[in-house]
Amino acid sequence: MRTLYVSQQGCYVSLNGEILLVKQGDTIHAQVQLPLTEQILIFGKSQVTTQAIRACLWRDIPIAYLSRMGYCYGRLMSIEWGYRQLAHYQQQLVFGERLKTARAIVTAKLKNSRILLRRQRRRNESERLEKVLKSLDYLATQASQADSLERLMGFEGAGAAQYFEVFGECLSNSEFVFTQRTRRPPGNPVNAMLSFGYQILWNHLLALIELQGLDPYQASLHQGTERHAALASDLIEEFRSPLVDSLVLWLVNKNAIDARKDFVYNNGGCYLNESGRKKFLKLFVQRMEEVIQSNSGDKQPRWDILNQQVKAYKQFVYNPSQGYQPYQIR
Repeated sequence: MRTLYVSQQGCYVSLNGEILLVKQGDTIHAQVQLPLTEQILIFGKSQVTTQAIRACLWRDIPIAYLSRMGYCYGRLMSIEWGYRQLAHYQQQLVFGERLKTARAIVTAKLKNSRILLRRQRRRNESERLEKVLKSLDYLATQASQADSLERLMGFEGAGAAQYFEVFGECLSNSEFVFTQRTRRPPGNPVNAMLSFGYQILWNHLLALIELQGLDPYQASLHQGTERHAALASDLIEEFRSPLVDSLVLWLVNKNAIDARKDFVYNNGGCYLNESGRKKFLKLFVQRMEEVIQSNSGDKQPRWDILNQQVKAYKQFVYNPSQGYQPYQIR
């Protein structure tokens, strides 16, 4: 079973027998067997024919419509019974099960951050970077043993602060300067790209969470509110360094984005302008569409890694004794 991602603009998905066709004019970009399709995600200005929609609803294949930034406008799903049963299981998770999962998520985040910095060390060795690598290793060990969410969040916060203290040393383009992480508002072009990338990733995870029938407001690490889908905030942690931070480093170090032409300053903050957003989105989508080899040996686009982790969390909810294994880079 696979997820069909339609991220190229101006496409339409049609049905030919038992085959879904992704076309743009007379060009066929993809062909997917309907019985092997699990879900369809439409990014931006593309369409699905009524015939294809009916076939998907008949086979219980949900269709989600998202903005190019990954914000989910809504979804089409067939009528089914017991939809909220999974949310009920989430509510029944005990504190120990949530804490164990939260520890795993924070530990994976710290380890992924360390690995990204270690890769950059090959080009830029420094005493401060070495100290941060050792500290992240220590904090990951402490996080794996934390006995409360408060202590766990403390280790996560300390790790993030130290990670971003040396993140700027990994930038080789003198036009981009980064000394600390600032969020509301982002204070410079690097912070603007980090915030934009995290928002895209968070929105996409939220869509996948909804499609799997999980309650996005019931989480393990973060506290959910009426306005905060905490489960998306949980699951994004393990992906920040591998997917967003690494892309920002590539954009800067490869001169793929212009510090003067692709950003705008207003209301005390720095943001990607229209040209900057187009560049970032184009390269983000290209990277997520790249086919890589998974831990199981299968070849899949990076998009599917996100879906696999949402499914893994779903299996944890059904069977808490098996635990949840976050995504880790090597």
